Amino acid sequence: MQDGFGFCGIGGAVKKLDNNPENKVFFKDVAGCDEAMQKIMEFAHFLKNPKKYEEIGAKIPKGALFVGPPGAGKTLLAKATAGESRVPFLSISGSEFVEMFVGVGASRVRKLFQEARKCEPSIIFIDEIDSIGGARGHGKFTDGNSEHETTLNQLLVEMDGFGTTSGVIVLAAINRPDILDKALLRPSRFDRQIEIDKPDIKGRDQIFQIYLKKIKLDSSPTYFSQRLAALTPGFAGAGIAKVCNEAAVIAITNDRTYVTMEHFEAAIDWIIGGLEKKNKVMRKLECRTVAYHEAGHGVAGWFLEYAEPLLKVTIAPRGTAALGFAQYIPNENLLMTKEQLFDITCMTLGGRASELSLHPADLALLYGKENIIIIGSLIYYMYIFCWGRSRLGLRMTWRSEKVGLLSFPQKDEGYERTQPYSNRTEEIIDKEVRDWVTKAYDRTLELIEEKREQVVKIAELLLEREVLHKHDLLKVLGERPFKSSEPTNYDPFTKGFQEEQQPG
Repeated sequence: MQDGFGFCGIGGAVKKLDNNPENKVFFKDVAGCDEAMQKIMEFAHFLKNPKKYEEIGAKIPKGALFVGPPGAGKTLLAKATAGESRVPFLSISGSEFVEMFVGVGASRVRKLFQEARKCEPSIIFIDEIDSIGGARGHGKFTDGNSEHETTLNQLLVEMDGFGTTSGVIVLAAINRPDILDKALLRPSRFDRQIEIDKPDIKGRDQIFQIYLKKIKLDSSPTYFSQRLAALTPGFAGAGIAKVCNEAAVIAITNDRTYVTMEHFEAAIDWIIGGLEKKNKVMRKLECRTVAYHEAGHGVAGWFLEYAEPLLKVTIAPRGTAALGFAQYIPNENLLMTKEQLFDITCMTLGGRASELSLHPADLALLYGKENIIIIGSLIYYMYIFCWGRSRLGLRMTWRSEKVGLLSFPQKDEGYERTQPYSNRTEEIIDKEVRDWVTKAYDRTLELIEEKREQVVKIAELLLEREVLHKHDLLKVLGERPFKSSEPTNYDPFTKGFQEEQQPG
């Protein structure tokens, strides 16, 4: 319950999570983050057996910070830790602490910890802690008396100050730990940072199996999970849950009593590309341009060794602007060579090359505006690589010989680029990028001309069916001429699609 505080009762205590056993979450309900679960299990083990730690003289860390992109399962893992430990779980969002009245946030922090100590051992979970844990001395309030800093100071005292106890563990979630105040990250507060990344294909398979058990299917959950994991690169746990729910909704809308693969594919297409615009009428000229554009991407990616091979392509209009889109098997390499980057650049230019090579100039210009944006993005992409590291922290094994072993790191916040180099260096970078894109475009044009017949077949097949999958490309293009020296994560999953197409 909430008790009043001052004006309008705005300093009330935080409510506990629902104690209904049916709503409990356990580690078996979490998948795709095995390493993170191994680290957090130590907290659950301590809360179950605190005497074992006390007897040997060990102390469990007082707090852990879950770091990862939105939807990766940070909150779910915190709930599972409490459910597995069978201790009270108190949760609050960081934004709920701060009000316009100075002192309200600090009061709420005190009451939160008071309630947690009454039922210790217990777990406190603070979601989006950056709302109150941002570094002091930055931003609008820098005098040390702001509501934000008062709330933060109280949180620091409660986590590791006089009179604190070890029976309360604090878990928190954030997307960017670099913006937190360093006092929060020191030992005896948030001792550990547990990274929860988006799952790889094996992790997505495990997550799908959990959600598919709750859905009535026309085949086994394993049959679906393997195929859906291959169709959802880049999806986090929240996205996977949405796919399953939307597929069930689509099945009900179509008056079906169970969910099929067709419903899942429709859900994935909707999430990636938006609603299909069935009433949008495209001229034949426009349809052919889009078909040849997407065929160019697909064929270029198929015959370039280091490019990402196609999984699925469609020319059905979707969303606010997309006249078609393609899904590729993403490259999960941690390092990228010059040759790999060059092939990826060529694949990106494959659509434009196909238009210009196989159609008159006036036809190619219809889809050209989008390609200009793509090329502009490539130039900025190349800029980052010339500087040595991308925003995602991807290290390159190659740097421009003319620029030299120089690195020009950019600020993480926003999209504005700084220029920590001379105009002469900028001219060198511009020329390097221009030469790189020109060389890649010439190589792509050469490939499209060489594979003209295959491009035409794929484009015409797209015009006929609107959607093509990997097995359709295999029938037209044959096996890719490049074999990996070692098996990839995608081999056992995409193999299922091929076996499904074989007779008998």
